[in-house]
Amino acid sequence: MQSPEPSSSSPVLLNIGGKKYATTVETLMQREPDSMLAAMFSGRHTLHDHPTTGKGVVFVDRDGKHFRHVLNWLRDGAIPVLSESDYQQLLREAEYYQLLGLVDYINERLGWKETDNSEAELTRKDVIKCIQTQRVRFRGVNLSGLDLSKLDLSEVDFSYACIKNTDFSYANLYKAKFGQVEASSSSFQNAILRECEFIGANLEESILDGANLRSANLQDACLTRCSLILTDLHSAHLQTANLTQADLRGANLEAANLKGAKLSAIDWC
Repeated sequence: MQSPEPSSSSPVLLNIGGKKYATTVETLMQREPDSMLAAMFSGRHTLHDHPTTGKGVVFVDRDGKHFRHVLNWLRDGAIPVLSESDYQQLLREAEYYQLLGLVDYINERLGWKETDNSEAELTRKDVIKCIQTQRVRFRGVNLSGLDLSKLDLSEVDFSYACIKNTDFSYANLYKAKFGQVEASSSSFQNAILRECEFIGANLEESILDGANLRSANLQDACLTRCSLILTDLHSAHLQTANLTQADLRGANLEAANLKGAKLSAIDWC
């Protein structure tokens, strides 16, 4: 017997391997409608394979820790930068839940790790030609190792790009988008990064000395071992960012949001 079709705003209570989560039917169905989770709560199938408690909580015997990333993917289409082992574990969960979009995303991220020495797809000259147009997007493009210093790259979309070892020093990157980029060991020294988006970006060991990051969004970003000497982080969003071993000498953190950020072994002075 099929379950009655639920409302898209109906709350769903889940117990994943002992960890409890609350979401909605809409979240479970909208982004990945062909997934196991969508099928479970669409009303098309019964939940006999997944026991339900007296309080209506559905139990699934899977990894509860990584399910938070599954939910964030279904809500926002993004996950933070993870270690390779965590990506591998999350990949197994994505395959179990038949989240094909998440599987592709993780495989793409792992593929970058395997092609660290791959050549950039464009040259500095190519980039200069592109930014002369009205709207510029370099989403998912490999720009690793390029010298893009001193260019006006304001409002350019670099989301999901691979920009490892790229030089953005003294560039104007006002309101540029760097969501989920792979940007380790890059230089943003003295760059204008006001109101930029770096959600989930990997900036490990990058140089941001003297950069203007006022009101920038760095939630879930990896800033481990970054150099942020004299960096202006006034009103920056650094919630749950990883700043382990970062150098913040002389940095302006007035009104910055550091809720949940990892701040161990930081050099403050």
